[in-house]
Amino acid sequence: MPCPHNEITIVQRSQRQSAVAAAAYQSGEKLFCEYDQQVKHYPEKRGIVHNEILLPPNAPQEYADRNTLWNAAEAIEKQWNSQLARRIVLAIPREIPPEQHADLIRDYCREFFVSKGMIADFAIHDPVRPKGAEPNPHIHILVPIRPLKEDGTWGIKEKKIPVMDEQGNPVLDKNGKQAYRAVSTTGWSSKETCQTIKDRLLEDSVDVLSDDSKVVATGYGRVAVDFADHVITEITCHARGGREMAGDECAIIDVGGQDTKIIL
Repeated sequence: MPCPHNEITIVQRSQRQSAVAAAAYQSGEKLFCEYDQQVKHYPEKRGIVHNEILLPPNAPQEYADRNTLWNAAEAIEKQWNSQLARRIVLAIPREIPPEQHADLIRDYCREFFVSKGMIADFAIHDPVRPKGAEPNPHIHILVPIRPLKEDGTWGIKEKKIPVMDEQGNPVLDKNGKQAYRAVSTTGWSSKETCQTIKDRLLEDSVDVLSDDSKVVATGYGRVAVDFADHVITEITCHARGGREMAGDECAIIDVGGQDTKIIL
């Protein structure tokens, strides 16, 4: 049966990360980041077969340019620890023909992001594999944290709504005042998206909760997958994969868009 994989993380300055760098990595383009005045380029990245930006109707047309878009998304964030973008990586089932990949991802992005006023920058990767290795087609999607307002300017990330009990009465905080909770203005969150992906897989007869399936959550967003059978760190995931492919005596060098890991 298919082995669906998805990873959802947040690009954030507190981790020394850059939305421009993330866009350069997944697209294969050379971009200039105005925030740190550095060129972002990853020439060693291979296997990028398609990249595209999808805009909602109210988006400024200049955001179709990747460099303009991501510098604008960075410029609106003023804090040293600002969250800049959501990054989603999804595996493509090998049974799907390559000529259908782009249309499939366009439909996905339009349904889950563009329809909610969000911009989606996606790239399809199909890296060259060693002889005899199985292909690994997958998608990178980068979405600004902020939605766009009707006038095309950046909106707020979240709003506060009052907390009410089951009877509709106000819930008070420890100081005796009305309690509030933060809600994403797009109605989108990592946890909700994990649930939606699970439901969509079930529609395609892939039940991740069946006795024959195992769900392993990894990456920074692993805490959002509350139905996972196992939760492991990204380092552990890389180490186990390397051991499975190359045996006990191996070294793993993971050069990503935001950081580099060496695992011995």
